[in-house]
Amino acid sequence: MEFFAARQPILDRQKSLFGYELLFRTSLDNVFPDVDQEQATSKMIEGLQFDLGLDRISEGKLAFINFTEKTLLGGYAELLPKQKIVIEILETAKPTKSLYLALHKLHQKGYMLALDDFIHDERWTPFYKLIHIIKIDYLESTTEEIARTIAAAQKYPNIKLLAEKVETNEEFTKALELGFDYFQGYFFSRPEVIKSVSLTPAQTSIAGIMNKVAAEDPDFNEITKLFELDVTLSFKLLRYTQSAIFKRQNAIKTIKQAVLMLGKTELERFVGLLFAAQFSGDKPQELIRLSMQRAKFCELLAPHCAQKNNSSSAFLTGMLSLIDAMLDADLGVVISDLPLSDEIKRALTRKQGWLADCVTLCQHFEKGNWQQMEDSCIRLQIPYNEILEAYQVASVWAQEKVDQFV
Repeated sequence: MEFFAARQPILDRQKSLFGYELLFRTSLDNVFPDVDQEQATSKMIEGLQFDLGLDRISEGKLAFINFTEKTLLGGYAELLPKQKIVIEILETAKPTKSLYLALHKLHQKGYMLALDDFIHDERWTPFYKLIHIIKIDYLESTTEEIARTIAAAQKYPNIKLLAEKVETNEEFTKALELGFDYFQGYFFSRPEVIKSVSLTPAQTSIAGIMNKVAAEDPDFNEITKLFELDVTLSFKLLRYTQSAIFKRQNAIKTIKQAVLMLGKTELERFVGLLFAAQFSGDKPQELIRLSMQRAKFCELLAPHCAQKNNSSSAFLTGMLSLIDAMLDADLGVVISDLPLSDEIKRALTRKQGWLADCVTLCQHFEKGNWQQMEDSCIRLQIPYNEILEAYQVASVWAQEKVDQFV
């Protein structure tokens, strides 16, 4: 059985990363829970332990994992480490005595328990003392249902509230005011308040270098001159070449030496890191990680497209796909001010072309929109297995870069 997973970030009230909900899929045709749950859950556990790796996919954060009533009664949750997971009890579960006993056992062993897509129901009240987190579907639940559930939960200091499907900053602010502790959704990837933005000279310089590096046959003399125009960027470039990750015999003495030593691929990565640092400001670290993941994901997809497209243009497009959220500005206005190719501008502002399709495919994977992801895969004519591998590689690469430089 083919097995893979996407993940959705869960942030706290300060917009710091708290954990990920893992979204599992077992094949091209089946999405949980449309397959036999015991078989699917056993495969999920096997995948986390031997294939994907729980630490690898959750990056050391708590992993929220769905369990049905049947799999909870079967003891499957105990096969995973208690300090690394949150057991989500699906909304299809019934508040039976046998389920209570199973959850009580898990609680006693130190597992964190969460009620998923939950609306207060008196029959569940005896369970509340065992529960750590109640997840409420913020998009689908009514105001009365949310208020009723919050009121019930507030009687139990052990319970934290998590709002799911928070997709805008307005929704985040409202949920914050209601007292929610955690927030799941991609609200952080949207601008908070659209404002007029003037790019700094450093930001403009970095964007210009990124565009030059993205050329199929970059002019290293021209790139060298752009670095030499900015003392700070030149210093950072030289310091980067002195990193332990590069093995060299002789010291780097000039900017041109540094540019030539790095070459196109490593320059692309270096300038991408500069971009993330310069454009992200005080935004959540998860936003930086997500932009870098998209960049790497799109870069890895490009060679597998039917047309064998430019990987550097794909990297740059993925990196810039969240620039409006980083700057709280209109995407079209920001992109129009940057020295980018028309192909990249069309992809970002008009959603046209293969580059736009790559970003869209990445967005579908992030949200676990499997059918839409398959449609994008067909449109780009990319082998399905290449997408799965690219996503996992990009996720690990992005986290390593954030840990190293942000």
